[in-house]
Amino acid sequence: MAVLYRFTKNNNEKSKTHGQYYIKAVMTQTTDLNMLADRIQRNCTAKRSDVLAVLTELVEVMQDELQASHRVKLNGFGSFKIGIKSTCAESPKKFSITENVKSLHVNFTPETKADSNKKRTKAFLTGCHMQQAPKNAGFDDEDGNGEEGTTENP
Repeated sequence: MAVLYRFTKNNNEKSKTHGQYYIKAVMTQTTDLNMLADRIQRNCTAKRSDVLAVLTELVEVMQDELQASHRVKLNGFGSFKIGIKSTCAESPKKFSITENVKSLHVNFTPETKADSNKKRTKAFLTGCHMQQAPKNAGFDDEDGNGEEGTTENP
């Protein structure tokens, strides 16, 4: 299995690399929690040691799926996919994986929920409360003033 990519021409006229090419990761499908559960079910059974076995297997299966250019969606949690950081080349023929690819990384997009006003909020941030850190928490606060409150999306 391999991470798939496509060439994209830089059409930003203000960029120094305008007209050159870079690559973007391509996702061929989305693998959701149910699909992962089906695969995990085939590889292990379920008490604390069973949960650890399942979570360990989840990590391995997610690695396989991501490296097969699949987006992995954990329902209620979010989605993961591989991204590529690369430098541009004058053309696809002059692009070299070893020279132009600088790094691979994992992109995470948290699941969002819409409220009654159709305002979208990341699931992990719904009802998030913010509070100033107490003194001696590893940094100094110059003015000592802070806010406490709830925010939908800081």
